[in-house]
Amino acid sequence: MKNYRRTKIACYLGFITQAIAANFTPLLFLKFHADYNISLGKIALISTFFFFTQLLVDLFCAKFVDRIGYRKCIVASEICSAAGLIGLAFLPEIFPSPFVGIITSVIVYAIGCGLIEVLCSPIVEACPFENKEATMSLLHSFYCWGSVGTILLSTLFFMIFGIDSWKYLAVIFAMVPALNTYNFLTCPIEMLVEDGEGIGIRRLVANPMFLIAIILMVCSGASELSMAQWASAYAESALGFTKTVGDIAGPCLFAVMMGISRIIFGKFGDKLDLRKFMIGSGVLCFFCYMMASFSNSPLVGLIGCVVCGFSVGLMWPGTISISSKAFPTGGTAMFALLAMAGDLGGGIGPAIVGRVADLFGGSINMGLRVGLIFPFTLCVMLILFIVLSKKER
Repeated sequence: MKNYRRTKIACYLGFITQAIAANFTPLLFLKFHADYNISLGKIALISTFFFFTQLLVDLFCAKFVDRIGYRKCIVASEICSAAGLIGLAFLPEIFPSPFVGIITSVIVYAIGCGLIEVLCSPIVEACPFENKEATMSLLHSFYCWGSVGTILLSTLFFMIFGIDSWKYLAVIFAMVPALNTYNFLTCPIEMLVEDGEGIGIRRLVANPMFLIAIILMVCSGASELSMAQWASAYAESALGFTKTVGDIAGPCLFAVMMGISRIIFGKFGDKLDLRKFMIGSGVLCFFCYMMASFSNSPLVGLIGCVVCGFSVGLMWPGTISISSKAFPTGGTAMFALLAMAGDLGGGIGPAIVGRVADLFGGSINMGLRVGLIFPFTLCVMLILFIVLSKKER
């Protein structure tokens, strides 16, 4: 009898790997600036390369993963993630340009992250678990706990050993995907649909319901990351916290709340209506943005920022779940296109907030007010999705 629990654990560790890669390097931006004399303008490109590499991998997955096979691609994801994190410790010293060494490492582990993002969800979806929606929510909660763990462990490590020892920590973190490679090599993995049997990209994008799902993913990514990426700056500017305390009070608590919401649905999902729960989350997210952007009280603003993590927790995995139910033969192409839309939202959302903040003299509050459009649009699209799904029955 196949042990699908091992498959689930491997996917949990996959999301933790993604969280490590996404959160560890940004903690070192100022260190790179000081040690390697890299301008802040170039430092900003690190996140850009990470983001666009994942987008390209999403597109690749939509077309080719079903032909190559899940196991080969997911094993490659862990190898690339481990190689990129190890490379981060060594390539800046080996390459003539430290910046090129850093970017090369980032691209390698971003390839791994992109594959993880696209493949872990369909791998779990293909397993014969009873409550798929709750299982998907629980799966995505491990990204939150991975983010919290990466921030807290890194902070603790730097306090004990000093930030100059960051290369050792990079290698230690690389052990997670390195060891998880064995899990994916040996655990049972099923295909959602065989190559050639899925709906196909053209038929997917021609379906109005799927286009609504794409917009939902863009809004989910934008709602989550617009607040998450500005949480630390908000905590520092609103309450005058130091950078370390600001990271814990802002993005760390945000991730904790996001993880809690996913665990709650993972535990009680069989008793809850996912689509109604998502609409409620969208409404709560809207009010959290209101609290953070309009309140004159720094404490109320911070509460809005942190509770926003709870409100966005179910948006991304929830959209994947309702899409899987609406398009059971969507295959990897569906998961890849949804991941790409989420990444797109995660890229443009924080950029819009930052741009508007710049236009108003660095006011993060003004930027977050524009961010209200994301949870509002999400709620409208969810209602449309429900109406269309009822018509197709």
